[in-house]
Amino acid sequence: MACSGCSSGADGKPAGCKSNGYCSSSGCNKLGVFDWLAGVPIPGGQQAFDGVEVRFKNTRKAFYRNTAGLQLMPGDLVTVDAAPGHDVGMVSLAGELVRAQMQRRQLGTDTFELKKILRKSTQEDIDRWHAARKLEDDTMFTARNMVREARLDMKVTDVEYQGDGTKATIYYVAEERIDFRGIVRTMSDRFKVRVEMKQIGARQETGRIGGIGSCGRELCCSTWLTDFRSVTTSAARYQQLALNPQKLAGQCGKLKCCLNYELDMYIEAVKSYPSQNAKLKTQQGTGAHIKTDIFTGKMWYGFKMPGSPFVMAGFPVDVVREILAQNKEGIIPEVDLNMADAAEPVEKKPDYENVVGQDDLTRFDSKLKGGRKRGGKGNKGKRPAAEAGAAPRPERGPRPLKAPRPEGGKPMADGAPTQRAEGGDRQGRNRRNRGRGRGRGDRPGGGGEGAPKPQGA
Repeated sequence: MACSGCSSGADGKPAGCKSNGYCSSSGCNKLGVFDWLAGVPIPGGQQAFDGVEVRFKNTRKAFYRNTAGLQLMPGDLVTVDAAPGHDVGMVSLAGELVRAQMQRRQLGTDTFELKKILRKSTQEDIDRWHAARKLEDDTMFTARNMVREARLDMKVTDVEYQGDGTKATIYYVAEERIDFRGIVRTMSDRFKVRVEMKQIGARQETGRIGGIGSCGRELCCSTWLTDFRSVTTSAARYQQLALNPQKLAGQCGKLKCCLNYELDMYIEAVKSYPSQNAKLKTQQGTGAHIKTDIFTGKMWYGFKMPGSPFVMAGFPVDVVREILAQNKEGIIPEVDLNMADAAEPVEKKPDYENVVGQDDLTRFDSKLKGGRKRGGKGNKGKRPAAEAGAAPRPERGPRPLKAPRPEGGKPMADGAPTQRAEGGDRQGRNRRNRGRGRGRGDRPGGGGEGAPKPQGA
């Protein structure tokens, strides 16, 4: 698994943490292995294991023998024997843990049959390796076009060049065996290198390409899974999963490898449960097994009596064993079909108190009852509703009638009308008559021809 700050650089080494793939997250490469024996001293009088694990492009790994006694660390680039030619790879594991890896893959611990590590890669080897890696994409697209023109039922998925650029390995996926002898000669003449065709399965193809699974993590086959075990639909049946191909299939189109991870636990749990073929004989009818919920310890049965609808009821495992024991004695008990619907008492656990209310995740989901924000334009000047228990607001009586305003001004304290200027009086009338649809001359006392002018005009 790669950490969030690491990414592979142009030379194949991690460009983020600068630890050359030897960090706490088990490296930044595919099928990375954490060396938990790193730093453990070798007992006196014992030589270090001379086997080294070298990783190449994607998930291809191989074991080599360090005959020259080089001081190698994970992340170092080495030049290895390829027979013919040489190849360039990265050291992924060294030391005593390589012995355990070889035993795990049933390869034995004899290293005299392994190919040798020639040297640490020089700058000339690295430059030649990078030049060969740049040709892989163009070669893959051209090979796909050639396969399409030859009308062969195969799919080219990846191309890998050897470190010295003299050999190209083309990986393909096919349902049946393909006679590709003719196209190999055509590709060799086209690319000017020795071409080798290698068939892989759908799971190996997905492991080489990589991706993100439905769980949100990187695919197991491209990060740590080295062996592919067969997955059958019985694994889904044991786990009471719906046989939906869209949910059970991975990106490779096959059943997900993770279906086998918890299968042993389910098998052991199902063995301790009553037989699923046994039927419950009760006064409410005969119940046939439908499903088993291992996590809650319940078994679900379906009951159907003549003239009554179908009922599905769940019982704890102890109740099912008790009913089966009574049936063996010839007793037909009466059961509660709504036993599973009864609410179980929930034990209240102590928790901290949210006094301020800032930790509530749903504090932004509640809406205001008024439909508008408090203090908005629609509620301006309005008073809140009376709270419960408050005194009722006294009703207002009718408004008193105002005295008629004399012409030419408003009344003063002593009753004498005030004089208005001509401009001010006209502007006031214009504001009052705005939008009324009739002119000033139509209104009595307006600004028409017959309107009397104030004194002093």
